[in-house]
Amino acid sequence: METVMHTRGKFGRSAGASLALLGGCLLFGVAALAAQNGWKAEQRGQAGKDLNAVHFSDSKRGWAAGDDGIVMHTEDGGRTWARQLIDTTDSINDIYFRDKEDGYVLAGNRVFKTEDGGATWREAAQFVPANFNGATPELYSVRFTGKKKGWIVGSVSRREAVIDSLVLFTDDGGGSWRRQRVPTRGELIHLDFSGDKRGWIVGAGGVILHTEDGGTTWTAQRSGTNATLYHVDFRNEDDGWTIGERGTILRTTNGGAAWSPVKAPVRSTLLSVKFASDKDGWIVGRGGVILRSEDGGQTWVQQQSGRAKENLYALFLDKKKGWAVGSNGVVMQYER
Repeated sequence: METVMHTRGKFGRSAGASLALLGGCLLFGVAALAAQNGWKAEQRGQAGKDLNAVHFSDSKRGWAAGDDGIVMHTEDGGRTWARQLIDTTDSINDIYFRDKEDGYVLAGNRVFKTEDGGATWREAAQFVPANFNGATPELYSVRFTGKKKGWIVGSVSRREAVIDSLVLFTDDGGGSWRRQRVPTRGELIHLDFSGDKRGWIVGAGGVILHTEDGGTTWTAQRSGTNATLYHVDFRNEDDGWTIGERGTILRTTNGGAAWSPVKAPVRSTLLSVKFASDKDGWIVGRGGVILRSEDGGQTWVQQQSGRAKENLYALFLDKKKGWAVGSNGVVMQYER
């Protein structure tokens, strides 16, 4: 049996989600690939199917998610993975855990929630076109600042053309969501918070939005670029980075009051940035690009991924390990 659905996708691509079942069980292929510069890659899942998101709650427990509504879980730091069932065949754009038990998945226009570490997932919210004048909402990124308060960002589209931005807010742990108006109508792709009060959203056209009051109000910050920004990461309330098209890397040391461009060694689209410490940072992107900084993001050096043709969509780091996921079901792991 094969079910095919189509969503626009977080990374500006039309993602056809195809779920192939044999005897009621999804088959995952596993093939070890070359290790380069500390990164070890493994092929998991079907060729042509993408993993779009990765999140770890600690050094052992992690999740990767993507096309066909696939959610994979590891309890041994990525050595083995098992599928967790979720009632969707839409492409999953984000997976996020507040702690080891409470997690959220964004798939198309729906939010799924688990309270038992992903053993079971239930639909927590669905945003239908009827509530958006017939247009289609799509949810890209979710973050919480505590047990109750959280935000989702995304877009509203008609005939696959984005017509408005989307920011949703909950103060009851995702039980209900209400829309917030922001000073842009463009696509919003990713958000990050530093503490309970200060947050940033990035998206199409170089937009950067900022809140200093816990998301009650959002104002625009000047990015100095019109490149689409795909990811933002703050180490604290002052030091942050955002990345995007054409090798764009922007850095701030004052909470975004000023953003400065940083020279990248590539012109590829950069899709995810994370810092494991104040000095040690990584970026991944299209074409298997991996960049590393060891001086707090002032300079970046390209690393060899060993998977030159695979796009790397998402990255997660802790102090000792890193994980990246991407096209064709690739999962990469780095260990110091």
